[in-house]
Amino acid sequence: MAAMAPSPGGGAGEHGVLALILCLLVLHKEAWGLLCYCEDLCPDHNTFNGTCEAKPNSFCFSAVELIYDVETKKWNNHRSFGCLGQDELGLMQCRAYLTEHYRPKNISCCNEYDRCNEGLLPVIYPQTPTPSPTPATNFPESLLLVTLPLAFVAVLAAIMTVWFRYRQREANTLVYNKCSGLVIRANDTLSDLIEQSSGSGSGLPLLVQRTIAKQIQLERSVGKGRYGEVWLGRWRGEKVAVKVFFTTDEASWFRETEIYQTVLLRHENILGFIAADIKGTGSLTQMLLITDYHHNGSLHDHLQNNTLNYFSMIRLSLSMSCGISHLHTEIFGTKGKPAIAHRDIKSKNILVKRNGECCIADFGLAVKYVSENNELDFGTNPKVGTRRYMAPEVLNETINMSCFESLKMADMYSFGLVLWEIARRCASESGDGYLVADSYQLPYFNCVPPDPSFDDMHDVVCVKGIRPEIYLRWHCNEVLKTASKVIQECWHANPAARLTALRVKKTLYKLQVTDGTKII
Repeated sequence: MAAMAPSPGGGAGEHGVLALILCLLVLHKEAWGLLCYCEDLCPDHNTFNGTCEAKPNSFCFSAVELIYDVETKKWNNHRSFGCLGQDELGLMQCRAYLTEHYRPKNISCCNEYDRCNEGLLPVIYPQTPTPSPTPATNFPESLLLVTLPLAFVAVLAAIMTVWFRYRQREANTLVYNKCSGLVIRANDTLSDLIEQSSGSGSGLPLLVQRTIAKQIQLERSVGKGRYGEVWLGRWRGEKVAVKVFFTTDEASWFRETEIYQTVLLRHENILGFIAADIKGTGSLTQMLLITDYHHNGSLHDHLQNNTLNYFSMIRLSLSMSCGISHLHTEIFGTKGKPAIAHRDIKSKNILVKRNGECCIADFGLAVKYVSENNELDFGTNPKVGTRRYMAPEVLNETINMSCFESLKMADMYSFGLVLWEIARRCASESGDGYLVADSYQLPYFNCVPPDPSFDDMHDVVCVKGIRPEIYLRWHCNEVLKTASKVIQECWHANPAARLTALRVKKTLYKLQVTDGTKII
């Protein structure tokens, strides 16, 4: 059998096969990338047998990073392996940053053959690194350059705002009067201001009055009268009474303001005057009279809502007589006080204070008298008093208007009627031992209409000589018996026979009446 000769082209064929295999391997590597050893950072896909298949033109990497263990409070080296694309190499290195519990990775890369990264050993960090810089040292300088000026401007604006508000408040609350030297400070009360100006005895300086009047805040109306409306107001939180006069009663406002500013008029049983001012808004003019506020209201309202005992009755009556006595008395001296006749005494013009005493108010019809020149100052108000409380000599027009004593005695007649209103509301023991008090009524309630005319009152008081009834039960008690005698002597038909306010004051003061803790 003849031996077969080798094909002349056999060696070339083997080389061709080898070349083909090498080409396929290169194509496989370029098409499919290389296999990398994978540990800890293996991708979720394309992972098998501890390896990962990298993308074409990719790298394998081995990394070491220093991580802080919160539990052990130590830094530990952590090694990881995986696949890294060529486009991610620099990006991953840039991701390295410093934090309180993290240090940057140290990365080594290769792509010579599959699993080439398995033998790579990057440098290991020391486990006691230098302290990481605080965030403040890493704060961008450019941001500091912007923030600091803005913060400075904000603080400066806040300081300027507070300063301007303080100056505005001072301008509204600080008034200096060169003549009196009076200063209104931010924490001054009305009592403080009145005490500062008490040396003059004629109330606050006009400049201070105007300042206070502008700062009053009206809250609600508390009453109306024939001259105007009374409001509850506040000045720096303090309650005050603000009487707003009708524009047709300017003369009454002027006269009352003038009387209240009389030297040495201030008295505990005279309504405390604070300020007066005229406020105009173009179409509206308000004439304000600001006084102390007494929440019990007028004696008229108080008697309707309260029954009195002997102590409260004498307290009201005695304090009222003290106020009228102070009005009627002339005080002599360099800064003396003229004698003043009220000319409109009635229960609605008398206020009840918190301590149960009275104070006299409403001086729109008052008359001043100075004995040194024997002059009577009637003012410019032509109006007369309340008809129900007019004295007989006023009703029959026989009063001597040029004699001040006659005006004082007319006040005492009206005072007697008010005492009668108070006595009616005082409870006393009846025959069966029970306390009895009559309901509140105005004088002559059973003789004249609710709004009597001048003729109605003249007929009852002058022609018929009628006076309000003195009740039988008043004679069974020493206090009411004394009060009834005072009342009858005050409303006597003959003015010269009436008691003076000073005499009434002394008579009531002698009564020893107690409420259990005090004796009058």
